[in-house]
Amino acid sequence: MCFLVLLFVFSILRKVAWDYGRLALVTDADSVASAMQSETPDRYERLTSVSSSVDFEQRDNGFCSWLTAIFRIKDEEIREKCGEDAVHYLSFQRHIIGLLVVVGVLSVGIVLPVNFSGDLLENNAYSFGRTTIANLKSGTNLLWLHTVFAFMYLLLTVYSMRRHTSKMHYKEDDLVKRTLFINGISKYAEESHIKQHFEQAYENCTVLEARICYNVAKLMSLNAERKKTERSRKFFTDLMAKEHMPTMINPKPCGHLCCCVITGCEEEEAVSYYTRREAKLKEEYRKEKEKVNTKPLGMAFVTFRNEAMTAVILKDFNACQCHDCTCRQEPRSSQFSDALHVYNWSVTYAPDPQNVRWEHLSLGGLCWWIRCFIINCILFLLLFFLTTPAIIISTMDKFNVTKPVEYLNNPIVTQFFPTLLLWAFSALLPTIVYYSAFFEAHWTRSGENRTTMHKCYTFLIFMVLLLPSLGLSSLDVFFRWLFDKKFLADATVRFECVFLPDNGAFFVNYVIASAFIGNAMDLLRIPGLLMYMIRLCLAPSAAERRNVKRHQAFEFQFGAAYAWMMCVFTVVMTYSITCPIIVPFGLMYMLLKHLVDRYNMYYAYLPSKLDKKIHSAAVTQVVAAPILCLFWLLFFSTVRTGFVTPTSMFTLVVLIVTIVVCLSHVCFGHFKYLSAHNYKIDTKETEVDRVENGRPASSPATQVQQMYIAQVLQDPNSDETGTASGEDERGSSQDEEMINEADFQSGEDSLIANEVHH
Repeated sequence: MCFLVLLFVFSILRKVAWDYGRLALVTDADSVASAMQSETPDRYERLTSVSSSVDFEQRDNGFCSWLTAIFRIKDEEIREKCGEDAVHYLSFQRHIIGLLVVVGVLSVGIVLPVNFSGDLLENNAYSFGRTTIANLKSGTNLLWLHTVFAFMYLLLTVYSMRRHTSKMHYKEDDLVKRTLFINGISKYAEESHIKQHFEQAYENCTVLEARICYNVAKLMSLNAERKKTERSRKFFTDLMAKEHMPTMINPKPCGHLCCCVITGCEEEEAVSYYTRREAKLKEEYRKEKEKVNTKPLGMAFVTFRNEAMTAVILKDFNACQCHDCTCRQEPRSSQFSDALHVYNWSVTYAPDPQNVRWEHLSLGGLCWWIRCFIINCILFLLLFFLTTPAIIISTMDKFNVTKPVEYLNNPIVTQFFPTLLLWAFSALLPTIVYYSAFFEAHWTRSGENRTTMHKCYTFLIFMVLLLPSLGLSSLDVFFRWLFDKKFLADATVRFECVFLPDNGAFFVNYVIASAFIGNAMDLLRIPGLLMYMIRLCLAPSAAERRNVKRHQAFEFQFGAAYAWMMCVFTVVMTYSITCPIIVPFGLMYMLLKHLVDRYNMYYAYLPSKLDKKIHSAAVTQVVAAPILCLFWLLFFSTVRTGFVTPTSMFTLVVLIVTIVVCLSHVCFGHFKYLSAHNYKIDTKETEVDRVENGRPASSPATQVQQMYIAQVLQDPNSDETGTASGEDERGSSQDEEMINEADFQSGEDSLIANEVHH
């Protein structure tokens, strides 16, 4: 019922306020989407997929038409509009769904009747405990069935992931394969010297382009503010030309909400205010751009003519040859080697240009590591004492916050309220983990998403699965129990907690809440709507509120999405043997999650460009789920029958062999044919490859000249001369007319117009 209510609320919100998401998708010129588009006519390519008249009428004009639109969106359309990473992610979900279908048939069809055949617990057909492994007697031969099925689930998981990766023909960009990222260059180096060094040191080497990286963080910030101010001035200039009267604004934050005039909050004429502000920002921008070439970062992107030479140079710098105390072969030298500090270089393949966070490149070296260490220390100390929602809830109980709920004496409320609190706090605490990865300031979007995925997944597994299963409330209590002298004495009691019937029921309720309430909240995107409302309140004028509406869309966070999804999958797989009734609800979660993510990717988020590593890391993490299932069976067998029994020893051997194979593959690259990875590199260009995010792929010459340089340095309108400024204004005016008069005559624009008149 709650799920249906949330869907109804979403249908209302998307009609009333959700048009802002579509507007932002086609006008966020400062996002990664703009970097993917090389020409002005392609700037609004998402317009055709999201809110053009044809697509809108066919898919999106009814109150609940978005429900059927989810099923009509094809993978080819998602690839064109959202990028290749979205297709990888959705394929990963479909293979998890297929895996859960097979596991559900085996668990519900075979394991559940076996558990139900026991008579250790109360002989009540409606008792939940009879469906769990705790209903079987100790020493029964039926436990062999559970162990064999757990091993079979491990093999099925590996097979499913290999099938997923084999179907994902990962297309590597030719430019990326021919470009190296070099760190540790002398800050006095010149691009011509870098080119001459490689051409002298390596025979038949041709360098097409060498781009030195500069500190553009402040320049990018000034450029964004300058563009927003320019649009605001243009808005009020056009309004005054139309209304023939000036508009007064209060330029302070939340100034439009202030109804009294006091000293320091006086109103100003809008055009003159934004004209002064624009002139100031243009001057600051001009000065900063003049200084940017004096701020090299000691990094460079070097593009070569062919892939073979790129591979030779990379191998030359990273070859390991032990000599005395050093473990690195000296690279080839030239007359520029000493001046360029070649022996200090760190050389890797360059990430895709759309994957680079240019504003973060200035944070590197020792400063970055210190920053990262401090952030993670604060995070660890915070989560050490507040690891699970249980300890937060117990703190709330001290202030009698949950007492009114207990007084209701309603079994539905009292049983689901703790589960809802668990879901609420499990949604809040990982957000802190996510922002810790954001503030670490990674150089690439892939690195940020990969760190988010690993940190969030590890934290969620402790918070949602391990500690609640053992009856512990925080890492503090966990470590005190782990290193206590009475650890062995208390271990049996703790492990018995894992297999209590009520424990299994709690996790079934958690998966149900995640499936219906969690997915509905993902569809609503309440945090995004709240941030949107806050930014609207802080905007001092109608023009800036208009800018907020057009610059609020964000990229899809693959790292956080992978972590959440794999957390629920791990809970389901871990309890698929001990509490098999959880599997159908896990399948329901994955089906709804898949549909919600398809809708959000297509309609609500900007496209993003990552690399194969994050998808590969997600595949590796999936194997942890059946391994935890084997751990659970080992605990049960040891507690019930002893450590030296055949079932315990068999489970232990399988578990050790699995862990050794996984660690050998991850750390040393062994057992490739036993791993879950089977990616194929696609080097052939297809018709789909010629279209990137709704536009034709740019030519190699254009890529070499413009790709490996920050957008703010290759912006044709960045030079603030009088002529360029005028052309920019006319171009901006044309862009505004394209948006305003075509498809976005929404109720929000009317509200803004009414607000200006008042």
